[in-house]
Amino acid sequence: MLVEAAKSTLLLVDMQERLLPAMTGGAEVAERCALLLKAAQALDLPVTVSEQYPKGLGHSIAALKDEFGAAPVFEKLAFSCWRDKAIKDHLIAHHEGGRPLVILAGIESHVCVLQTAVDLAAAGFGVFAVADAMASRAPSSHALALDRMRQNGVAVVNTEMVVFELLGKAGTSAFKSLSALVR
Repeated sequence: MLVEAAKSTLLLVDMQERLLPAMTGGAEVAERCALLLKAAQALDLPVTVSEQYPKGLGHSIAALKDEFGAAPVFEKLAFSCWRDKAIKDHLIAHHEGGRPLVILAGIESHVCVLQTAVDLAAAGFGVFAVADAMASRAPSSHALALDRMRQNGVAVVNTEMVVFELLGKAGTSAFKSLSALVR
């Protein structure tokens, strides 16, 4: 299964001010999430953003807020986005509207992202976990999360794969602008 722009949404999980600095490779993950947001905007993909307990962990990092556009930002306490009623209802509406594929990025890989990915796959979504656009504090936790996702039917991909699968072909204005960002 490939990522298809007309059938996909982007779910950005918990890229928050007080959480990101503790992540291994956090700055690089933020850059890749920004690229995914730019691709979503260029190709008209709906974006959903979650924030885990923002009172304690802060809100989404400023560098990404500029790329959110009109994306809804959901505060949550459940680790899995799927276990938050408002986010679940929002994602179900996208699924019923013909967007059954979820591109998933954020932190932490082995907690909120993993639980969200497994729950979404079990609920019948096609899930693409963007490995280089997610992180954990410990690299070993990130690696274990990716293994568990694969075991649960989640496609583990990287940012470049997602961008070029969303584009589908060269020669468009979106191709020119997004391929320049990947290099």
